[in-house]
Amino acid sequence: MKLITSTEDLASVCSRFATQPFVTVDTEFMRETTYYPKLCLIQIAAPDGSTALVDPLAPDIDLAPFFALMGDEGVLKVFHSARQDLEIIWLLGGLLPQPFFDTQVAAMVCGYGDSVSYEQLVNDVAKAKIDKSSRFTDWSRRPLSDAQLSYALSDVTHLIKVYEVLARELIATDRGAWLDEEMAVLTSPDTYRADPEHAWKRLSSRMRKAREIAVLMEVAAWREREAQTRNVPRGRILKDEAVIDIATSAPRSVEALGRLRTIPAGFERSRTGTDILAAVERGLSRDPASVPTPERGRARSGGNGALVELLKVLLKAVCEEERVAPKIIATVDDLEALAEDGAADVPVLHGWRRGLFGEKALALKAGRLALSAEGGRVVVRELPEA
Repeated sequence: MKLITSTEDLASVCSRFATQPFVTVDTEFMRETTYYPKLCLIQIAAPDGSTALVDPLAPDIDLAPFFALMGDEGVLKVFHSARQDLEIIWLLGGLLPQPFFDTQVAAMVCGYGDSVSYEQLVNDVAKAKIDKSSRFTDWSRRPLSDAQLSYALSDVTHLIKVYEVLARELIATDRGAWLDEEMAVLTSPDTYRADPEHAWKRLSSRMRKAREIAVLMEVAAWREREAQTRNVPRGRILKDEAVIDIATSAPRSVEALGRLRTIPAGFERSRTGTDILAAVERGLSRDPASVPTPERGRARSGGNGALVELLKVLLKAVCEEERVAPKIIATVDDLEALAEDGAADVPVLHGWRRGLFGEKALALKAGRLALSAEGGRVVVRELPEA
């Protein structure tokens, strides 16, 4: 389990991996004290038994051969729950792996449940167990222990079997195309661009007034830019609760800012306090008509709560019957939109999702479908036309 610490050795092993039909990839990183993830280890394995543990913290190592492998369209890159791994590759290498396969997404399509863990998938598919004792260790410290290296390597060696089993199941069930939409999101650069102007969206669900949202937009964008510039977690700049308090109260003076319970004593008189007050003023000067309404803030009308619950039951029943995870079919927001409007532009009314669930949902809403309990299971029945 020798670490690769030179560019020459990395190039050699990557040239060998480039001859394989697929490679399994994982990374270990730290981001508790930084905004951007700090890459600490790269693990790669191939079906011919080749493996590599790469030390990206080694002095003078150039990761270009690794990024070239990630961009090699002749080699499939297999990850599990790849979003954060792909974010690192995008940030450091300026590319996203192609072609690409995420076993967590595939597992949902194949009926292993919503967001199934890697450990559970290895246990169910590869019939193996992973020693998780090194999972939360400090991967940035050197030297890495044998236990850490063994754990890290197992993440990619077991993944070979997991991928092979899931790939066969997808072929057998003809569900390969079901992954396309999810894979497209994961391999889109837009997924990993942290645009400060969009930072407000993750905090906007409790806000309704245009004035509050306008201030939130400016304060959240300021905080995001500060966190990126200093490379520290956004919470180190200002906690979420404080951003929300500022947006709802819109303080316009040092004294008003200092009275907020989420602002530390004396904070309001610092340079940061001055920047926050300036952001508040920018928010208040926005034209309310130009302030967007957060999607989750749009209240559903018509008292459709009971219908939404019925659609949830239908979704669960269909997914149990078809052996597919509900999460990949429809979200609660999708079901709420569908309950309100049978022509809503939601994923569940397009493509394979419509054939699997959307048409049944519309039939249930129109009174052409019934749900009943038989033998401890929910049964879906079509009703005869009147």
